[in-house]
Amino acid sequence: MKTWSAPLLIAATLALSPLPAVAADDAVVAKVDGVDIKQSDLDFAASEVGPRLGNYGPEDRRRVLMQYVIENELMAAAGDKDKLNAAEAFQLRLKYHQRQALRDAFFDAKIRNAVSEEAARKVYDERIKQVKPEQEIHARHVLVATEAEAKEIAERLNKGEDFAVVAKEKSKDVNAEGGDLGFFGRGQMVKPFEDAAFALEVGKISAPVQTPFGWHIIKIEEKRDRALPSFDQVKEAIVGQLVQQKAQEIVTGLRDGAKIEVLDPEIKKSMEDAQFRGEVPADKTEENPSENVEDNH
Repeated sequence: MKTWSAPLLIAATLALSPLPAVAADDAVVAKVDGVDIKQSDLDFAASEVGPRLGNYGPEDRRRVLMQYVIENELMAAAGDKDKLNAAEAFQLRLKYHQRQALRDAFFDAKIRNAVSEEAARKVYDERIKQVKPEQEIHARHVLVATEAEAKEIAERLNKGEDFAVVAKEKSKDVNAEGGDLGFFGRGQMVKPFEDAAFALEVGKISAPVQTPFGWHIIKIEEKRDRALPSFDQVKEAIVGQLVQQKAQEIVTGLRDGAKIEVLDPEIKKSMEDAQFRGEVPADKTEENPSENVEDNH
């Protein structure tokens, strides 16, 4: 029973912000019925619920955290008044949360903090060498309903009329100002359009091209290699996956060194069946952090 993985545990811990270091001057930021609310209370709240506050700005984030901590204190004080902390269920809950807090502290000390920016940089450097630059083009087009219209427009353009002016007059694509499609790479346009566009030289006008949308006349304004992602753009994703790999490695080592007995027969059978079906691919990580470089390209 030592070969199942711990995806739920790892995912839950990854979702937490790192535990804050308590400053020597742990300032009192509020009082609730005489009870001090300190900066460390806000910091610990941020480690718990911070990932859910991504849409808030810094000031609103602190306000929401303050409200959360104040409400915690109000309900905790009410629970204390009702002597809920004397119930057996409370003691069991307290024991669970103490173990959870130790787990989080261990995760930060031995896993999250064990993954350095240098390690992420090494993954990035190795992967970026393997990424081939992809070409992208800046194109304009005029979209019309019939081939005859397209041929007439091509003739006008080849005689020197301004492409943007003709596109504004004739094109059915009202979303492309002056027919301008901006830069795009392969796989972003329908195949006949893409093939014709990438085959054109800069400044040239295409023959009529038919797609499910109608007939196009295309002009290529510019060609360039798409810029590769910078380290800063992919660092967070790479670090996250390195942390996940480290967590899997540590949890596997801890599990292999422990005597684990699942006594509930239904849970034990369910775990064994999941292993047999290959639904629990323990001791390996599904994602390779180096793939993030190419995924962001």
